[in-house]
Amino acid sequence: MTDTDTAASERRGSPELRTIFVEAYDVIRPFFDEANSWAGHTHEHLAYRALHENFPQLSVQEVFIIVTAAKRVFGSGDHPAPP
Repeated sequence: MTDTDTAASERRGSPELRTIFVEAYDVIRPFFDEANSWAGHTHEHLAYRALHENFPQLSVQEVFIIVTAAKRVFGSGDHPAPP
């Protein structure tokens, strides 16, 4: 497989988000934990604020992408691999 084939098969549209995802995941992971829930609800809404505070360079759309991806990773029981 050549570099051109690898680039063509890459699904990610924002490689810069991938570089910060592991760090961002560690910041927002506690907000998805049911042990930290209140009346059976997670604190997912606080994950958005935490990302804005820790990564002010991210746009609203990028924050949404990271939170959505983090929820999937957390739900799978895995931890993201370093980039």
